[in-house]
Amino acid sequence: MESSDFLVVGSGIAGLIYALDVAAFGTVTVLCKSDPTEGSTRYAQGGIASVTSPLDSFEAHIEDTLDAGAGLCHREIVEILVREGPERIRQLISLGTRFDRDLGSNQYQLGQEGGHSVRRILHAGDATGAEIQRAVFEHAAKHPNIRILANQVVIDLITAADAGGRREVLGAYSLQTDTGEVRTYRARCTMLATGGAGKVYLYTSNPDVATGDGIAMAYRAGAAVANMEFFQFHPTCLYHPEAKSFLITEAMRGEGAMLLTQDGKPFMQAYDSRGELAPRDIVARAIDDQMKRSGDKFVLLDISHRDPEFIRSRFPTICERVQQFGFDLTSEPLPVVPAAHYCCGGVVSDEFGKTTLHRLYTAGETAFTGVHGANRLASNSLLEALVFASRAARHSIEHLPQYATVPPVREWDSLDTVKSSEEVLVTHTWEEVRRMMWNLVGIVRSDKRLHLAERRLQIITEEIRDYYWHFRVTKDLVELRNITQVAALIIACGLRRKESRGLHFNVDYPQRDDEHWRKDTILTKDGG
Repeated sequence: MESSDFLVVGSGIAGLIYALDVAAFGTVTVLCKSDPTEGSTRYAQGGIASVTSPLDSFEAHIEDTLDAGAGLCHREIVEILVREGPERIRQLISLGTRFDRDLGSNQYQLGQEGGHSVRRILHAGDATGAEIQRAVFEHAAKHPNIRILANQVVIDLITAADAGGRREVLGAYSLQTDTGEVRTYRARCTMLATGGAGKVYLYTSNPDVATGDGIAMAYRAGAAVANMEFFQFHPTCLYHPEAKSFLITEAMRGEGAMLLTQDGKPFMQAYDSRGELAPRDIVARAIDDQMKRSGDKFVLLDISHRDPEFIRSRFPTICERVQQFGFDLTSEPLPVVPAAHYCCGGVVSDEFGKTTLHRLYTAGETAFTGVHGANRLASNSLLEALVFASRAARHSIEHLPQYATVPPVREWDSLDTVKSSEEVLVTHTWEEVRRMMWNLVGIVRSDKRLHLAERRLQIITEEIRDYYWHFRVTKDLVELRNITQVAALIIACGLRRKESRGLHFNVDYPQRDDEHWRKDTILTKDGG
């Protein structure tokens, strides 16, 4: 058993900023699923939205966020995000993040993306997330109070009831994948920052580690989870059998890229007056509609009318990557399709990252803060992770004396489990869940499809539960258990919402219904 003052599950921007902020006040253990730099932060291309220009305003950023969120954003939380954003940007810069500047004025270059009324996206080429991850990780790795452990697949949170009967989190059990050993980590408070859950779908822009681990384990522990029906599909991922849904940043449309049918006709104006700069839910449904109408497997994204040198300098990573698949971004359009990208729901947290379980905090894509509502505004996610990880750190530090005593916890018990000789059952079921979610619980849904998915998933869940208790845990089994739990939450939330709003479009209820459904969908393990 290992103990520390703070336990952080996840090594993206949310987890590492929290770790850096609390490290002066105690020991920190950071558990990383694979390589410490692998995760959704690293793959964020477009940038980070914040008010840094005199041509912009807090009010404009707030209104853009509320408009994209389709009536479900929590305004007070959005105001915290926007007003504290510039300070968090300065923190990133102080840690060494190098955002692009204009050569002439030395001012930061600001991009524009769908849903934003002005240019406010700070970026580092088209690899902003990788640059932020580099800067933050370098500082965390050197801090004497922070210990970063790789190859740790967290299985479950450790919970107990405190003297007053409150459910509290005392640490976590984690599988060390290189040895197969399950270790027990005890802590005075725990931060869940495991990122998203895109791997619950067959096609996703997310890295392989994004299996919704934090959301699933928090729900199993008794935490409230909300708005899982709102899963954002990025409109433009490269369509190529070997590309593994490589994301083509929305910033490209912000710089004039056009969406075209395969015969070269633009179509976005027929769906929204903002055209290619409409919010992601509208663009993704438009592409989905065009593909269904034509029977085509993809549409085209074309920026070749811009100056080739501008394209190469603004989007160097994409240019290099698509060239590997035989495409020249400067002279021809790219084939693109939507793919699962961002979970707007998550573990319910307040303005300080506190969950409904004592001693447990959450931030980043794992968290439901109320910022994104029914549809996330582009490039707000990195800012949300920064702002609320920092606020969670502040609250943790202030309340650390209350977390002084950590009761004894039980070591992991493998019981009578044995090593499985049927791992193919896990991989087969993994494929079945993801394909089912893509076909039945995707961009456009119906009650019939949702009920069909629900019934099939109930059978799969029982099979996994039986397998879990009879065989030793493996990385694949832990992840399958988690994506199945997340899938069940998405379906359950989707069945409860009898309207279409933002990212949730149900053909049986095609209209938005503010009178009855302008509210969050909140689920708890005990309360339904």
